[in-house]
Amino acid sequence: MDIRFQDAGAAFAGKTALQPLTVTLHERRIGIIGLNGSGKTTFARMINGLVTPSTGKVTVGGLDTVKDAKAVLGKVGFIFQNPQNQIILPIIREDIAFGLKNRGLSKSEIAAAVDAVLVRLDIAHLAGRRAHELSGGELQLAALAAVLATGPDVLILDEPTNQLDLKNRARVEKTIAGLKETTIVISHDLALIENFDRVLLFDGGRLVADGRPSETIVRYRELAAA
Repeated sequence: MDIRFQDAGAAFAGKTALQPLTVTLHERRIGIIGLNGSGKTTFARMINGLVTPSTGKVTVGGLDTVKDAKAVLGKVGFIFQNPQNQIILPIIREDIAFGLKNRGLSKSEIAAAVDAVLVRLDIAHLAGRRAHELSGGELQLAALAAVLATGPDVLILDEPTNQLDLKNRARVEKTIAGLKETTIVISHDLALIENFDRVLLFDGGRLVADGRPSETIVRYRELAAA
């Protein structure tokens, strides 16, 4: 699944958030790093159309994120930094089913799809639980299950290990490693992305490094220490 930025940039209220860039992503595991305000989140949100380009264009599998916005949303799932904000219904099973109800599926098909994703992520025991009862790691997996149930080709996770204890962090890391979808992770948790296929580093709204994790992470540490 190729993701292409073609001279694409973004500005808000006249202020540039991301300088125009041309880059193609096709690896299975991609990390995005940078200091706060560097442009990394803007870049990631442009992939599924949450942010539209002020210049140039972005395509996902040949689909334009502006002209084909609905189709792109079906291909790209986004898990926000605080997953509780995207869990709509109180019971986890009901929340996972919610995203499937406008797809013309029967009740039995929806139930089967929900069961399948719960088993896939090994969280069937959470099906009847209420969101407010869950730990941070459980919430992250529940939000991921709701997105996976819709069948995206690309997943974007924003700080998926943020504020997790070691046990939950390890579980989320293992889950990410096992995903078959193209997975893009925005993270300050450098250990999480050190074995990824590719890491992009943003600074001041520019892409300043792009390559192997070991090389890009070294550059990031240099920037952070400057």
